[in-house]
Amino acid sequence: MSRVLLRIPGNLHRAVQAHLLPEGGTSEEAGFIFARRSTAGEDEVFECIDWLAIPPAGFVTRTDFHIELTDEMRAAVIKRAHDLDASLVEFHAHTGPWPASFSPSDHLGFDEFVPHVWWRLKGKPYLAVVVTRTGFDSLIWLEDPRTPKHLDGIEVDGDVLEPTRLSPLSYIPYGQ
Repeated sequence: MSRVLLRIPGNLHRAVQAHLLPEGGTSEEAGFIFARRSTAGEDEVFECIDWLAIPPAGFVTRTDFHIELTDEMRAAVIKRAHDLDASLVEFHAHTGPWPASFSPSDHLGFDEFVPHVWWRLKGKPYLAVVVTRTGFDSLIWLEDPRTPKHLDGIEVDGDVLEPTRLSPLSYIPYGQ
C-alpha cells in the first residue's frame, strides 16, 4: 500500500518544533516548509528543501486561537515556493491542551488560501500541518484545491511519525 509522506531531516524538525512551540509560548506560531514531490518505492514523498519561520512582523493577527499573515508575507511565501519550484507546507501550532486537529477557522482559511496557492503554483499540491505539544495532524490537497486527504505521516530521519487523523476532511460552517 502506498503512502504519502512529508520527509524532514531531524535537525530541521527540531528547529520547526522549537519555533512553533517555544517554551512558555501561548500565541500561535507559523512557518512554511518548501518541498519537492518524488517517489520512494511505492511511497509518494514530499522532500523538504527549505524552511521559513514566520517572524512577528509577518502577522496581521496572532493570538492564542487565531493567526493571519500579512498580504506581503503571503506573497513572499508563494513567490519563494514558485522560485524553488516547490509545494508549500504550512505549519502552525495550537497551544491549548487538546489533541492536534485543525480548527473551524483553519478550515475557513483553507477554503480561501489553498485554491489561491494552487492557482499561483500551477497545480502543485498544498500540505498543512498543525502541531501541539502532544502530536500533530495533517492534510494534503493532492489532486485538487477543494478535496483534502490525510497525509500518512512525517518521516524524520527514517522514522515515520503518525498524525492524529482527528481533523475532518470537510467542514460545514455553523448555520449552514
